[in-house]
Amino acid sequence: MKSAILKTTNKVSALVRFTLGAAILSSSMMSNVYAETANNLHAGWTELLEQNISPINQGHSTAVDYAAFKNQESELQAYLDTLSGVSRGDFDAWPKEKQLAFLINAYNAWTVEFILTKYPDLESIKDLGSLFSSPWDKEFIPLLGKTVSLNDIEHGLIRGSKRYNDPRIHFAVNCASIGCPALREEAYTADKLEQQLTQQTERFLTDSSRNYIKGNAIYLSSIFKWYGEDFEAGFRGTKSIQSFIGLYADALKLDDQQSATLKKQGFNVKFLDYDWKLNASK
Repeated sequence: MKSAILKTTNKVSALVRFTLGAAILSSSMMSNVYAETANNLHAGWTELLEQNISPINQGHSTAVDYAAFKNQESELQAYLDTLSGVSRGDFDAWPKEKQLAFLINAYNAWTVEFILTKYPDLESIKDLGSLFSSPWDKEFIPLLGKTVSLNDIEHGLIRGSKRYNDPRIHFAVNCASIGCPALREEAYTADKLEQQLTQQTERFLTDSSRNYIKGNAIYLSSIFKWYGEDFEAGFRGTKSIQSFIGLYADALKLDDQQSATLKKQGFNVKFLDYDWKLNASK
């Protein structure tokens, strides 16, 4: 009897081990499939960016070849159609990294498409608006079952949701202007999002033409003025613009005294003018 019970117990134990092993393998396989699918969703956008974006300003910024984009507008539209095909239900089921990468890419790709509607007959994205109408409020984007604006994506879906609470998105979304952070040379993807956002932040902060310290003042891009509340919302324990920048003190090449002053919130913060001219390479 004991022998029979032992054999049965061993069989059950083996079955449990097999089931657990299969589950772990399945989980690993699903993780790989998820990462591949997330990347493939934006593969077309990466290909367009690699072909039509050039680093400038010692790599701190990028210039966009809108003329080349114009010649590849069918490829761009195919990518936008892919984004439009994602349902709200599918989007809501995604992890937040995949959601945020999707929204950043959507904002950037539709901004390029928006510029192409008038290119080359414009000097700034502001030319697509009017005295009484902001270009960012124009509803022309079919996304997640609605027709939305660029502002809806940035301020509604990204910032307004409070789901992401990541001020680094301001160095990832690109408003087609020289004053903007670089339009990255690749699409954002869930599996690389943390690294990409960190790199974009450091890339922007190392640009001494837009962020620098002189005397007892720290001069910053107007991005920090417009979205100050995002940099004060507790991202990684930071509650002010200066404490946020302190996370990336090396990017500004601060000496020990400057780092100590920054840590004490001791600088007078001043904001620089923003350059709204088109970030075109030609």
